[in-house]
This record gives sequence, structure tokens and C-alpha cells, in this order.
Amino acid sequence: MSYASEPTPGRPNEDHVVAGPGWVAVLDGATARPGVATGCVHDPGWLVRRLGGALAARLAPEDGTPLPDVLAGAIEDVGARHGGGCDLGNPDSPSATVALLRRAGGDRGVDWLVLADSPVLVDDGTVRVVKDDRVDRLPSYTDRAVRDARNSPGGFWVASTRPEAAYEALTGRATGVRRAAVLSDGAARLVERFGLADWTGLLDLLDGEGPRELIRRTRAAEAAAGAGTARRGKLHDDATAVLVRP
Repeated sequence: MSYASEPTPGRPNEDHVVAGPGWVAVLDGATARPGVATGCVHDPGWLVRRLGGALAARLAPEDGTPLPDVLAGAIEDVGARHGGGCDLGNPDSPSATVALLRRAGGDRGVDWLVLADSPVLVDDGTVRVVKDDRVDRLPSYTDRAVRDARNSPGGFWVASTRPEAAYEALTGRATGVRRAAVLSDGAARLVERFGLADWTGLLDLLDGEGPRELIRRTRAAEAAAGAGTARRGKLHDDATAVLVRP
């Protein structure tokens, strides 16, 4: 396994990687919009670090607990650590995406869980991408519309304060996996924003030249594109890439 993680230039990194011998998770904290009251004294960086630790504690036994149960329990664990100064009922409470890959039995098997838009790539002879793109299909992106859609039926789901969100994640299993990748959406931009690679090409780049080179090329593409291409006001993003060879 190899990985790299870099923040948006000039900002703290709100991505987080946590891994064990048979599993890895990438969490991408959602930066609050200016002026939006989260009802919480903590920031997304606090959330991803605590959630990563809670996931590690629950994945370390490698006892085969279903991944949605693992994530739901971790969200509940973090909720208990917020303290009385946080309004856990606020729908704008700090949140994160979760992309998780775990070894599953023999024959190079893996299980995955994807909640929100941090993708997992799996190559079992065919490269396929697993991405929860519900946030990309909202009818409106006003503060009110996003608040109403977050962790709501017909909207999109993230890891925040509601454990039941874990059961809305995409899950699956593959065998005969030759290589796989876990990405934050900031490391998927060569494909999704700039069109400079397809998913197979991105995985080949990770495999051949490593995660740091993927991020370097992403930063170069951002610099070349300029502010006019920023999606919903975001030219740069935290970028995290993990390459796994089962």
C-alpha cells in the first residue's frame, strides 16, 4: 500500500487516511460555506481525525463486521465525543465523505464502502469506479437546498451525526483484484474535472508513478486551468490517493 495526501494550497488538510494490515479508509471533510452556522465548536479536521480513529478501532479486530455496521458504530462513537457545546441536531454539523476498502477472504477479495463522492477504483480484470454521486445531482445548491438534502431521503448522505447514514452507503465485493485505489474527490480531478485521463489511465498512473505524481499532475492542471473553471467556487481541493495491491 502507498499513499499521498496534500491540502489545498495555503489551507489545513481536511482529508485523512487511516489504515491497517487489511484495510484502508479515506475521509474527506466538507468545508463549511462562509456564514453557515454549523452549531458545532469543532471543524471538519477534528471530525475526520476522530472518525478515522473510531473506524480504526472497529476495523482492527478484522472480525468481518459488515462495513455499514462499522461506520455506523464509528459515527455514534464520535457523536459521544462532541460534548454539550455542539448541537448534533443541526443539519449543517461538520461532515465527511468515507471511502473504505477491506480485505475479504481469499482469492484477493475486497469489500468496499463508499459514502458520498470519494471514489474507490477496483481492477479485477476490468477497472470499475464506485462513486456515490448523489451530491452531484441536486436540483439546487443554495445553502437552504443543500441543508434540506443532506442526510435526507432523495438527497445525499454523509458521515456526520446520524449513524443511519452508514446504511445509505454503496457497498460491494470483488474477487481476483489485482490492484485498487481509494481517493478523495480532489485526487479524482484529472478524470472528473479536467478530462486528462480516464479511470484506467488514472489507476495506471498511480500504479506506475505513485500517488504523489498523481497529485502533482492534479495541481499542475489546476494551475493551468485558472479560476474560471472552479466548480462551485473551488479551484483547488485537498487531494488524497491510496494505491492498494491485495
